[in-house]
Amino acid sequence: LWPVACCFLAVHSNQSSGIVCQAMMQMNNISLTDSMTWEHVPRCPTLVNYKYQTQKEMPARFIFECAQKLNMKPLTSATAAILYHRFFRELDDTEYDPYMIACSCLYLAGKIKDDKVRKRDVINVAHNTINRGAPPLEPCDEYWSMWDTIVQAELFIARMLKFDMTIVHPHKYMLHFMKSLQDLFGAKEWHSMPVAKAAAAFLQDFHHSSKILDYKPAHTAVCCLALAFQVYGVPVPLMDETDETTNWYNVFCPELSRETYWEIMEHIMDVYNIETIMNEN
Repeated sequence: LWPVACCFLAVHSNQSSGIVCQAMMQMNNISLTDSMTWEHVPRCPTLVNYKYQTQKEMPARFIFECAQKLNMKPLTSATAAILYHRFFRELDDTEYDPYMIACSCLYLAGKIKDDKVRKRDVINVAHNTINRGAPPLEPCDEYWSMWDTIVQAELFIARMLKFDMTIVHPHKYMLHFMKSLQDLFGAKEWHSMPVAKAAAAFLQDFHHSSKILDYKPAHTAVCCLALAFQVYGVPVPLMDETDETTNWYNVFCPELSRETYWEIMEHIMDVYNIETIMNEN
């Protein structure tokens, strides 16, 4: 999760009004991903001392930080986060070291997405991320202990998930929705707006929360787009936002209720509260 200076104001009027968002976004720091190629964009993350931060979202942030250092693809880091959240849905997070599970999820996600990294690199990046400024580990007891733990945890994670590694990502839905919206807006106008990049950032950052498991991938994707439209105050053409019967997102997701629509966007915004809590600590 990268720092985002956002101030969101949500106004509900009998659940008939859309979210009114006014945001000042530091676009150099937001975790942006190119909307069509999903390539990494240079970012300036806030360095976290994971030894002292106790928020339950920290291991997910650790996953994304390590994935960036390992030059893993955005879909790979998203896969690792989903595996991590699914694992701890099955088990109590006090019984296992969340950071070792996170390392194993990264390594496993690399295999699933054919974005393989060497186990040695995962170990050294993870060790350096936890112990800021530490040199790479030489083969020693600590190194081989981490090696064995990652190997054993990889099999344990697979067993706990019943060897079901199938993950349907919201990303593919978002790309289809973006293509349709681009045709509606016109290519020139669409590319002139930062909506696509912001929506991709919201989607990637939402993977820090286990709430992403609670919703259909298509619903998550369309709500990330909706939040981006609201943040930048961009109206969708040919849509009357005051008319509850003509919600543009129902074109893509007819079964998405207005209550769920609000709920998902609120959970996405809640992710950014982690930054405030972390700064206070």
